[in-house]
Amino acid sequence: MSIKQPFEKVVEEHGGTVLRVCRVLLASHDADDAWSETFLSAMRAYPDLSDTANVEAWLVTIAHRKAIDVLRSRKRQPVPVEALTEAPTTLGVPGADDSLWEEVRALPDKQRQAVAFHYVAGLPYAEIAQIIGGTTDAARRAAADGIRNLRRNYPGGGPS
Repeated sequence: MSIKQPFEKVVEEHGGTVLRVCRVLLASHDADDAWSETFLSAMRAYPDLSDTANVEAWLVTIAHRKAIDVLRSRKRQPVPVEALTEAPTTLGVPGADDSLWEEVRALPDKQRQAVAFHYVAGLPYAEIAQIIGGTTDAARRAAADGIRNLRRNYPGGGPS
């Protein structure tokens, strides 16, 4: 019988990956909220998680669902008219190149998610297919199409 590591160690180990995934899928301030909601939900469910579960994939799945919740709630809210007084941080954003992240956010949903989960979170295509729905081949194709679009549209050429 194996003993699970304390939840604070899970947050420490996987918090950066979850934040990067949230930041790829959402604007910075929404990503911070989704990150918090991800770990609140995960903390409640962690005691029942199988000892053999892939914790990182489990957390990315929760983050994906929280990001969808945020996007759905944003569509129902009025657009603010005043600029934010506080600039977003670059915490958790590799390279902090806003133009690249704008191009990533402009990708179609499936491509953006597949790119985020594979290239940012490092998940295999089989797990990505389970998260976003569809087959492993469809997840691989969405990631490849997303990278092709980034290379075509982004001056820096996108991730390798």
